Amino acid sequence: MQDANQPDWPSDVFEVLRAQRVRQVCYLPDAGHARLISLCHACTEMRPIVLTTEEEGVAVLLGGWLGGDRGVLLMQSSGVGNCVNMLGLARTMRYPLLMLVTMRGDFGESNPWQLPMGQAAGTVLQAMGSIVFSAERPAEVGQVVEAAAGMAFSGNQAVAVLLRQRLIGAKRFEAAR
Repeated sequence: MQDANQPDWPSDVFEVLRAQRVRQVCYLPDAGHARLISLCHACTEMRPIVLTTEEEGVAVLLGGWLGGDRGVLLMQSSGVGNCVNMLGLARTMRYPLLMLVTMRGDFGESNPWQLPMGQAAGTVLQAMGSIVFSAERPAEVGQVVEAAAGMAFSGNQAVAVLLRQRLIGAKRFEAAR
């Protein structure tokens, strides 16, 4: 449940996407993006596209851009590793690629499987030519996403916003003994 004293950052992000005329929303189901995904599904101006793997979103958004649509790729940090080869397409073609990445393997993570990619996600994105921003407080998310979207859509750049675990919350993981 949303704390009445905290900004509703998924709604803030949704409003930024609407203001930026985003039409395609590519995603894999993810608890960190669940509210934003629901808002996008309820919006007749947006077309949510469920992916089978994150790298599909990189290509779908290129096709959308060639057809005149703006889009966003919603994924978890573990999906960044799946996109490495396809991020070369964005770097070579210089088209707008806005990525919103919910982080795992970050602050308070207890699942050891999430640590390697979570720790490397920002570095991997930068190595593939993406501009990377982070947000970890609810009040800053809308502003960070707005700046990232502006850079992506005005400059034909790959830009990622890492939505940190301090923002989305760390999940509990109990290893079997």
